[in-house]
Amino acid sequence: MPPRPRDPREIQLEIDAARESLAATLDQLAYKTSPKRVAGQGKAAALRFLQSPPGIAIVSGIGLLVTVGVIRKARYRKSAAGKRRR
Repeated sequence: MPPRPRDPREIQLEIDAARESLAATLDQLAYKTSPKRVAGQGKAAALRFLQSPPGIAIVSGIGLLVTVGVIRKARYRKSAAGKRRR
């Protein structure tokens, strides 16, 4: 049995439905990949991490390392300046 010929109105309805579906998909993709939205999510995730116990420990450790580095550098400069005077 040969397939029945399709009505042009039926074809147009299918094209319109496909166009609307594609437009909805593109809108969803635009929303999901919006730079402001992605940046906001990243910022929120970073803040959640930094406010958690592991985040606080990491930030404290980094602060301690920077402090030790600054103190060592200051002592090195002081001792190097004293050696140049002699």
